[in-house]
Amino acid sequence: MISSNIRILRKRENLSQEEFAERFGVSRQSVAKWESGESQPDLQKCREIAEYYGFLLDILVNIPLDGSDSPEETTEGKYIFGMVKVGERGQIVIPKYAREVFNVNPGDRLMVMGDTNKGGIALAKVSFGNFFGKQVK
Repeated sequence: MISSNIRILRKRENLSQEEFAERFGVSRQSVAKWESGESQPDLQKCREIAEYYGFLLDILVNIPLDGSDSPEETTEGKYIFGMVKVGERGQIVIPKYAREVFNVNPGDRLMVMGDTNKGGIALAKVSFGNFFGKQVK
């Protein structure tokens, strides 16, 4: 799992293996071996990579970031984009890759939904004109 996740993270940022290696203080050959599954980064390096991308270590190691290989249900179209920090006024920055996948652009409106029983908050890009039957500004 970790080999494909490292490859996915590197490619999402359009980094070469050498650029990724420089970012984490390893050789290009190490990154190539990680991605091929020939070897794996040590635990400290895994933590460093996970923290850099805002993931828990368990996510980097055990959860497919491309939505494949889920034994319970299809994960096609489902993503984990990482974590964001909530600012003092409640603002968040949506990760670039999430904005690209969902075509979220400056000025777009997002609906914020939540479920206190499941402890979750969700964002949905909404065309209010279609949602309410008239244009909302």
